[in-house]
Amino acid sequence: MKTYKLTVFEQDGEKLLDDSFQAENDDQAKEIGQKALEEKGFAEKTHRCTSPAGKLLLFHN
Repeated sequence: MKTYKLTVFEQDGEKLLDDSFQAENDDQAKEIGQKALEEKGFAEKTHRCTSPAGKLLLFHN
């Protein structure tokens, strides 16, 4: 399992969410990250999900 980071920001730069989660691979991490954003109501906020290697998996500005 690898550790991925999910971060959500307000337009003024305030951090709303800074979370880590485990996934087997990048595809699973995308699904988990997207689901978490939708459940928490952050899907339309500025967000990013990154892999342990720093690869950007999800991004919305």
